Amino acid sequence: MVRRLEVAGSDGTRLAAWDFSDSSTMEQFGERPGVLLLHGLMGRSTHWAEASRWLADRYRPVGLDQRGHGLSQRPPGGDYGRDAFVADAEAALEQLRLGPAVLIGHAMGALTAWQLAARRPDLVSALVIGDMRASPLGEESQREWARWYDSWPTPFASPAAARRWFAVDDPILARPSPARGAYYTEVMSEGPEGWNPIFRREDMLRAREAWVHDAHWEELAQVECPTLVIRGQDGELGRAEAQEMVRVLPQGSYADIPDAGHLAHHERAEEWRAAVESFLTSVKHE
Repeated sequence: MVRRLEVAGSDGTRLAAWDFSDSSTMEQFGERPGVLLLHGLMGRSTHWAEASRWLADRYRPVGLDQRGHGLSQRPPGGDYGRDAFVADAEAALEQLRLGPAVLIGHAMGALTAWQLAARRPDLVSALVIGDMRASPLGEESQREWARWYDSWPTPFASPAAARRWFAVDDPILARPSPARGAYYTEVMSEGPEGWNPIFRREDMLRAREAWVHDAHWEELAQVECPTLVIRGQDGELGRAEAQEMVRVLPQGSYADIPDAGHLAHHERAEEWRAAVESFLTSVKHE
């Protein structure tokens, strides 16, 4: 049974966390390693529901709606800096007594995960980095995203209309993908005029602004725990950069998901699961 939990973020931001474990008492959690699942930009914890079902056989999986996402609060001071996201994840691990935990992150969530692993190695036993670059993306990338947001024909008339647009008609995303359509439909909510995203466009751009201009290789090299870098073959993280990330990591390994893009964990869920399960099986939890 999924339970909603509350976490106090670094600056008092109220964060929603979702315990996907099938256990109902803290005593039952004692022998299970914790897993903190961190979604990407615009995502929410429910995107991890399928992965959490099999993770719950061996772990206590908890998804965190990061600030400004899902059902978590927009930060009162408007702080979408990297330190705030990392401190929120740290607070979740400590308040929910998950650490030392496996961190599984996608895109922005993966960056949060490896920055936390670098700063608090005592809280992280293993790390999965899903399709996130360590190299800077630059200002043109930020402008492209702003144009992409402007192209959304919101409000959508229905969830089906949103699903079709993101799956097929999106003018920027590279190729048709039913999984992508379902992914973005899940972050829409109904209002008086139709269906709009549950997040604010300006918040997402501010969160993205905090990392697109910087390189993150130094922090990556400071990650001490076993780490899997996993990417969709047609994702945003290129093969050469992914392999260089593995080389930089003290305990890095690599997995490539064929015929998948940025959302490999949705587009090829079984292949993604096989790669992650194989990695986790090799990790010794203390």
